[in-house]
Amino acid sequence: MATNTSLEERMAAVEAAIAELQKQVANPQPINWLQQITGSFKDEPAFEEILAYGRAICQGDESVLEAQDEI
Repeated sequence: MATNTSLEERMAAVEAAIAELQKQVANPQPINWLQQITGSFKDEPAFEEILAYGRAICQGDESVLEAQDEI
């Protein structure tokens, strides 16, 4: 009879887990896309170059755009 009790306990645990999953699916948490991508380009050399272009343009040095057109 111990097997039946164990099986019943296991089924109760499975049912509880399914109920929890159903709650999560019914009420999904909002996804912050910015937090998901933060740091994803950390070791990318091209990203550093893009940041340098952005800084130059913000400071009024648009010659970087002209140099890029010549390539």
